[in-house]
Amino acid sequence: MESYIFFKNLAIIIIFAKVFGILARRLKAPQVVGEIIAGLIIGPSILGLVEPTEFLNKMAEIGVVLLMFSAGLETDLKELMKTGPIAFLIACAGVFVPLAGGCLLHMAFYGFSPIHDPDFVTSLFIGVIMTATSVSITVETLKELGYLKSRVGTTVLAAAIIDDIIGIIVLTFVIGMKTPDTGMGHVIFETLLFFVFSGVVGFLSYKAFKWVDKKWPHTRRIPIAGLAYCFAFAYIAERYFGIADITGAYFAGIILCSIKDSDYIAEKMDINSYMLFGPIFFASIGLKTDIADFSAQILWFSIAFVLVALLTKIIACGAVARLCRFSASDSLKIGVGMMTRGEVALIVSQKGLSVGLLKPVYFTSVILLIIVSSIATPIVLKYLFTRSASQAS
Repeated sequence: MESYIFFKNLAIIIIFAKVFGILARRLKAPQVVGEIIAGLIIGPSILGLVEPTEFLNKMAEIGVVLLMFSAGLETDLKELMKTGPIAFLIACAGVFVPLAGGCLLHMAFYGFSPIHDPDFVTSLFIGVIMTATSVSITVETLKELGYLKSRVGTTVLAAAIIDDIIGIIVLTFVIGMKTPDTGMGHVIFETLLFFVFSGVVGFLSYKAFKWVDKKWPHTRRIPIAGLAYCFAFAYIAERYFGIADITGAYFAGIILCSIKDSDYIAEKMDINSYMLFGPIFFASIGLKTDIADFSAQILWFSIAFVLVALLTKIIACGAVARLCRFSASDSLKIGVGMMTRGEVALIVSQKGLSVGLLKPVYFTSVILLIIVSSIATPIVLKYLFTRSASQAS
């Protein structure tokens, strides 16, 4: 009878995740925050209704791969090309300044280590978590205020997309550094080799999907083939190049994002994510969050983590925007628009946990960052745009 326990676990996870997700949305917080809290409540730390199992871990891994595939599918390459160098420079600053800030913060709390020391790689990974930008909340706010199509809006949107791509590449390097026997040169070589592979195979795949899309438009075989392509790319990236599976899935989405039915594929992927794999992934973060080891030091680290993560994005992105001849007011808006964190930060954290670069207790810091940035960003942006409008009049 115990062999069927996973059915009970799935039922509990889906019900609790959805109920808490709805509650979070009613409280103007991201739905994923509610799903994570649901996992924490039903997990070993509080009620103990569900124990983390290998089956749930595999289901969560599928969930994170689908999320990254969807993120790639939703990338607008035309918009990316249009905003060009300015968005790229803002994105670079928005990755490398938080990366350095997070690394220095961890070392300030837990000691400085030489570059090849495992503790240094852990510090670097804390910085990697800070690099991700979740622009969905910013987009909704800009849309509500009527500034989504403005120069500020399009710049933030494009910079956030490039930001995630660079962040995934940095994640690849840092995970590669974890293996002591693997030199940096080898990591760089394998990463470059993966990019060459993605370019060649991606171009051929794009042509093949475009032909299929033209011959059988808007049919279910297209998202099915897309799903298989996503899983294949995730496997090839991890197995043959030592690249994270989520990187492979993300690139698979980017390769297919320009075909005519990319939105149709994304729509079908979202059904799978919304119904099953997404709630399991986010709830599994709560299940693995260990509050037993929570201490005063972790509390202070979490507060500092949130402050450093927010300020480094605002300062770095805002400063580069100012250098690119945006006004002081618009530069601040761009900086604030880039400070939100969401699913990608959680995905990176989960990957760090799975490869041994992150302890479960640090998920508390990441969740706190997502909550604070998600609440603060719309409020501050609305104030900045309202103030600019009143000054103009």
